[in-house]
Amino acid sequence: MVGTRGVPARYGGFETAVEEVGRRLVERGHRVVVYCRTVPGADALPSAEHLGMELVHLPAARTRALETLSHTALSVAHLTAHRTDAAFVFNAANSPLLPVLRAARIPVATHVDGLEWKRAKWGPTGRRYYRAAEALAVRWSDALIADAQGIADYYRDAFDAPTSLLTYGAPLIEPGADRLGELGLEPRGYHLVVARFEPENHVDVVVEGYAASSAAQPLVVVGSAPYADEYTRRVHALADDRVRFLGGVWDQQLLDQLYANCSTYLHGHSVGGTNPSLLRAIGAGAAVTAYDVDFNREVVADAGRYFRTPQDVARQLAAAEADPVGVLRAGQRARELAGGYDWDQVAAGYEELAGRLAARRFPRRRPSGRRRPTSAAVAASPAGPARVWPDSALLPAPTAPVLDGVRAVRP
Repeated sequence: MVGTRGVPARYGGFETAVEEVGRRLVERGHRVVVYCRTVPGADALPSAEHLGMELVHLPAARTRALETLSHTALSVAHLTAHRTDAAFVFNAANSPLLPVLRAARIPVATHVDGLEWKRAKWGPTGRRYYRAAEALAVRWSDALIADAQGIADYYRDAFDAPTSLLTYGAPLIEPGADRLGELGLEPRGYHLVVARFEPENHVDVVVEGYAASSAAQPLVVVGSAPYADEYTRRVHALADDRVRFLGGVWDQQLLDQLYANCSTYLHGHSVGGTNPSLLRAIGAGAAVTAYDVDFNREVVADAGRYFRTPQDVARQLAAAEADPVGVLRAGQRARELAGGYDWDQVAAGYEELAGRLAARRFPRRRPSGRRRPTSAAVAASPAGPARVWPDSALLPAPTAPVLDGVRAVRP
């Protein structure tokens, strides 16, 4: 598994997927190697093993533009000298290195993630690079992995490329509430945001909307981001004294208690696929108010409230505080939906795909990577007006479809 920060998972969705899938593949009898980035200034020597996975630690350039690609280049060089039956490369940004693996005859699937070229943190050059990298991933991968139906649709429409739809799991957690007192919080007594401080995660929209609202409960904000000082200053400037910034919370038990006991969880992510933070929130039974894009509606469905603007946030917060019974019902429905996201099934999908790669059961002729003009280029655009929870009866979760021979794991 190549292209992430590695494990133990402490950062984002890719790392979570590597840890959850990798350890399950080990339990199923497979040898799993994970490439990890070294941490400058770390006190302890890096471990060679985690949950049965073999770890290879390599450095990376500590600049936003080169960190991922530089580490993956070293990882690919190491991998070609220490062959495996199949490789999973995470992040389409790493696709310029795929020809090296193909030359070494190592079958490779690329997890393409979301629409990275839509992220505001990239300038024009970065966005052009990511759009080109998508095309190269299509052309040079033996298989593609999408973690959301919207991403699968995008690659089908834009490149006529098939994907294996493999989402993330949603852990069903009941962590209690005994540690909230450490933060001066009470169960159902606060609203919560957990996100890296990046423009496409809309932390600023949430904070601005909250500050303009009449909400009586405080807003707790968990998260920060490297290379984002200006955006962080903007977010803090928009807040009033009801907003509490906790920074990064790396204590998983405490973080789980924050998810499970919030009044509402506000989720502003807009350009990725299926988001692990959102899945963890619904697995904890949190009532979700999400940024209104297809990826979030795919997960939260009829259990969610939705927003686009600060005014939407203010209105939805007021509606939630005025309807505590509806909030509890939405949280219960969210937890039902979380049952459709199962890490065991996700790992089975990766195992099946790895088996096909190792046996070279994939088309010898790949799509050209030529981009077609299509409305899919705006697949992450807002999906209809913001809405509140419906009064009608909640609908059962639909069954998961099968795409490219791999069962999708989603409600």
